[in-house]
Amino acid sequence: MRRTSALIVGGGPAGAATAIGLARAGVPHTLLERSRETGDALCGGFLSWRSLETLAGLGIDPDRLNPARVTRVRLFAGSRRAEAALPHAALSVSRHRLDTVLLAEAVRLGAGVERGVTVREIDDRTVRTADGATLATDALFLASGKHDIRGLARPESARGSDPTLGLRVRIVPSPALARSLAGQIELHLFDRGYAGLALQEDGSANLCLAVHRSRLQAAGTPRQLLDALGRDLPALGDWIARIEAPVDAIANVPYGWRVRSGEPGLFRLGDQAGVIPSLAGEGMGIALASGVSAAAAYQRNGAQGAADWQVGFAGRLARPIGVAGLVRRIAEDSRATWLMPLVRPSLIRIVADATRIPPH
Repeated sequence: MRRTSALIVGGGPAGAATAIGLARAGVPHTLLERSRETGDALCGGFLSWRSLETLAGLGIDPDRLNPARVTRVRLFAGSRRAEAALPHAALSVSRHRLDTVLLAEAVRLGAGVERGVTVREIDDRTVRTADGATLATDALFLASGKHDIRGLARPESARGSDPTLGLRVRIVPSPALARSLAGQIELHLFDRGYAGLALQEDGSANLCLAVHRSRLQAAGTPRQLLDALGRDLPALGDWIARIEAPVDAIANVPYGWRVRSGEPGLFRLGDQAGVIPSLAGEGMGIALASGVSAAAAYQRNGAQGAADWQVGFAGRLARPIGVAGLVRRIAEDSRATWLMPLVRPSLIRIVADATRIPPH
């Protein structure tokens, strides 16, 4: 059995941010990442102004991710539309690019990163990997994203009676469509779901959907659902008509869940700490903020500081997850189209600010 004083499980934004913080401070640690090569994770891709501040604190220049900025949001429900400027500039980036840059910075600073290691089970502070190895640690930083690990899985009750699925597809836009989306992010509302659309650093468009299982089952397959939405939502139809890539999917996303208590030696990060509805665009912000603040808490108070840190971080998540959950319930209602005349730019900006994770 190997032993390490601090073990990070997961090399996404939350895990990489933790590793950067610990490596900067010269704190010994090991990070395990199951992929040998960085892929393009389904979730995330929008970085709010708050996320850009956190990245700057980690030594990451946002222009390395995407020099273009997102400054406006468009909201569609049926044939109705609302538009507003964001409170501050944001950006859209592929998870491949974001994860690559963050993990490379951690390695540059001396982080102990081991790739191609899949964690199968966690028992107290002992980790068992797919190849049969075991690692024991005093402080475990759980940064596995939406992927649950046996022994520390989030409760099944968090999924609800009609669970949400995440769908994602990359689209190569025509020049005209690319120009229409430049500097914007679009949100398309429909019965029991919504879709977000933004241009990424490579010129492709990222189309992400959060859909209740009942809506997908009514349509059939993910592709049949997209085709139906293309017919029903005029503003989205031209984009869906250009889909050639396969549709990626993730099941049972527990939107609205957050851990409210803590225990010594366990830091739950990112989506393992709380899952904000994706229409808020703050999932990456929560991941980064959790890694930064957990690394700082460990430096101050060691493994025993995890319990107090977790409770404090849950408090920081209460407002953004609560507001985003309320907006989500309204957005997924089939009557949302009739509320659109009440949506004003000032209201959009207020909601955008209220769904950011507060500074530490």
